[in-house]
Order: sequence, then structure tokens, then C-alpha cells
Amino acid sequence: MENSKVVMITGGARRIGAELVRHLHRSGMRVILHYRNSQDDALSLAGELNAQRTGSVVPLQGDLMEYAKIPALAAQAATFFDRLDVLINNASSFFPTDISEINEDIWEKLVGINLKAPLYLTQAVAPYLESSKGCIINIVDIHAGRPLKGYPVYSISKAGLAMLTRSMARELAPGVRVNGIAPGAIMWPEAEHYEALHQEIISRTALKREGKPRDIADAALYLINHAEYVTGQIIAVDGGRTLSN
Repeated sequence: MENSKVVMITGGARRIGAELVRHLHRSGMRVILHYRNSQDDALSLAGELNAQRTGSVVPLQGDLMEYAKIPALAAQAATFFDRLDVLINNASSFFPTDISEINEDIWEKLVGINLKAPLYLTQAVAPYLESSKGCIINIVDIHAGRPLKGYPVYSISKAGLAMLTRSMARELAPGVRVNGIAPGAIMWPEAEHYEALHQEIISRTALKREGKPRDIADAALYLINHAEYVTGQIIAVDGGRTLSN
């Protein structure tokens, strides 16, 4: 299937990011696969997909918390295929924070990658997306609207990303659409100490099961290809978790 669209996916080497890369590539898009430290995973995935369609995936390394370098990173991304149609802000940081232990370093690690980097990337790619009448998708979280106990800074950062989504939808209209996807219990960290919380959230989810990364990728494909009259919206892909208290 041929598709002229070019999508840049941050944090695209592993987990949900890798599924976004695979699914959008499968739909025919060309992909700029951004990564920070996961070089082996990024190069392996790019090699696998380029074997299927030559020159269709380009890995791009960059530290999104080096904010001053983001404009150059965006400009480099736009040169690979001489256009840029979609930015998916997927790169994220997730870890608990006791309120008594919050400090500037913790704040920056969570708010920096979850909110500041998407803002500066949006700013940097806006001219390219304006030219292509493209769109931005931010991977938010259902806990942007209902804070997760024990994760206050994370929840704050994702709440900020939700407002960034709506604000940029207004600022960049009518040329660029900006939407978000808020996952529920989908591909949580594998560490043992997350398991009890994970199971508790699933038990309070209407569909009583964990979602799959493909569910997020399907929502992204809809927003890119089939939602030309949708902007400023955040789609909850959460199995009905937000229906319960």
C-alpha cells in the first residue's frame, strides 16, 4: 500500500512507540523513528521495515531534553523525505514520586520529557506541518484527568500535555490539526512493584482486560487518515476505565 505521508514518532524504538512505527509503516507511511538511548532496538526495527520497503524508515537519534537542539532535530527530520506530515509525541517518562521527595531534578525528568519536549517539538515542526496541512498527536494518559496516587508529578506533566494539545489545536488552526490519545492499562512497565497497581486498574476497567499497543496505533491511524474535521480532542483508549470512580 502506498502512502505519501511522512510521520515522525518520538521514542519509537520500543513498546508502544515501536507498535506505532510498525502499524503506520504497514499502512504505507514513511517513518522517522526517533530514539534517545535505544540504538540497537531502533536500528533493528528500521532494518526490518526497510527490508520490506526500501528506504521507508529513517532512525534519528536525539536527546529531547537538550531543548536548544530541538529545532535542528526537527529540521533534520524534515529533510529525509523532503516533507513532514505528522508528529507523534510518544516519548515519555513514568515513575512514582513521594510528595516529600519531589525536587527540581525529579520535576525536570518528568515534566521535561512529558511536556516541555512536546511543546518545543511542536514549535519546531509547525512550519513544516503547515506546509503539508499535517497533524500532531500527543500520547497523553487517562491520569491527566484523574491523578494516579503516588505519581503526582507524572500526573501533572500529562495534565499539562492535555492542555498543550488543546492550546496548540487553537494556536495552529486551521493549518495543523492537534489531537491526543489517552491510553489506559496498556503495556505498563514490567517491574514487579507495578503489578498490584496494574491489576487494580484493570479490575476497575469496564472491559476487564488490558489493552494492546495496537489499540493505540489504530487510534493514531484514525486521527491521521480519517479525522480531517477533528482537532483539539483527546481520545481515551482505556477499555472504559474512565467510566468508573
